[in-house]
Amino acid sequence: MGIKVCDQTLRTFLDARDLAYLEEAAAGAHKLLVGKNGAGSDFLGWLSYPETYDRAEYARVQEAARRIRETSDVLIVIGIGGSYLGALSAIELLRGRFHNLKADGLQVFFAGNNLSASYLNELLALCEGREVSVNVISKSGTTTEPAIAFRIFKQYLEQRYGRAEAAQRIYVTTDREKGTLKALADAEGYETFVVPDDIGGRYSVLTSVGMLPIAAAGCDTGAILSGAGDAMRELAAPGLANPAYHYAALRNALYRKGKTTEILVGYEPDLVSFQEWWKQLFGESEGKDGKGIFPASVCFSTDLHSMGQYIQQGLRNLFETVLFFRQPKQEYIIPCDDANADGLSFLDRMPVSRVNHRAFEAALLAHTDGGVPNIVLEAERIDAYTYGYLVYFFEKACAASGYMLGVNPFNQPGVEDYKVNMFALLGKPGYAENRTQLESRLWR
Repeated sequence: MGIKVCDQTLRTFLDARDLAYLEEAAAGAHKLLVGKNGAGSDFLGWLSYPETYDRAEYARVQEAARRIRETSDVLIVIGIGGSYLGALSAIELLRGRFHNLKADGLQVFFAGNNLSASYLNELLALCEGREVSVNVISKSGTTTEPAIAFRIFKQYLEQRYGRAEAAQRIYVTTDREKGTLKALADAEGYETFVVPDDIGGRYSVLTSVGMLPIAAAGCDTGAILSGAGDAMRELAAPGLANPAYHYAALRNALYRKGKTTEILVGYEPDLVSFQEWWKQLFGESEGKDGKGIFPASVCFSTDLHSMGQYIQQGLRNLFETVLFFRQPKQEYIIPCDDANADGLSFLDRMPVSRVNHRAFEAALLAHTDGGVPNIVLEAERIDAYTYGYLVYFFEKACAASGYMLGVNPFNQPGVEDYKVNMFALLGKPGYAENRTQLESRLWR
């Protein structure tokens, strides 16, 4: 039930030399990953995680999720980047984008991923009259956006419930031994879960970072791990027969042809947050040393009526990767209309998923004819097992692709640059010496 890589439409874009490159690139990436001697090899814990994960911690995650569901109407998940995108992607893909409007489960909201006062005020207003718990996720506890949000929600819980009960409603996912957040959790008696030292944030969704909010939302975390475990075993082989390496090599071959922007295409609105997770995974892993494929995403057929024009006839530096599911989560049959006022009688009694599939095929042919290469990744259905499989597939493909590109796919040195400027402009101790020079460059 894995992932099928369909590259038939690429035959007009790649030649024999490109195909030879694909074999060599896949072999080299496999050697670095298996030998654990490539750049960033200290962060390869995700490679075996579906098999080696801490069973005792996983059991504590399930118990904490059960308590959250029993005692709370709302869970606020505080984190940024990999500390929230994975959980958000799973919950929306498996529970649906309208999950918080359903009456059959815990509402899960996310904070600490922006610096908007309006967002925080509206989120606090949603908590009024409801029982609330918080899961704060941060390796250090000092990242600005989640640290501010946690300060606000910690105060909110303590004022509402008192310090002792608030401590029972705060769950901390952080470093095993050190850091500001770990020290605070130990002092206040918060239950803690571990961000593994050998797994970076954007590769961490299968750890407690993602699994606690995913489990609290009512998703089947056992099936997610099962899917990831099968992917780990099925994607272990070298060569282009391995779909993860095949996809990684194809995208690098297209990059060498000047296709510098990859658009991940989905045909399900529930997939949008998963695409955001994918964008961080590939963007943060590959965008460095003046290199990298720019990751973008669209939701079709919606964006065929906005971005479709550019994709069809704009700058030819694009390629698309289409993630398509053979079976829909749900089905609806188009009703008959005897008056045929809309002229769509030829669609009477047709499943909506059939129309969606034809839209996929139509766009694939049109965009290919317009000079946009298309890679198609086919999966059977949207469920927890497939989610876990997809996560591992993309993580391994991303690591391999980074090595093919010649970069360290596990660091993010450029992320700190804006933080240094922000701290200086805000007057943080130790950063103020550059403040005057920075402010002189701003418009006022």
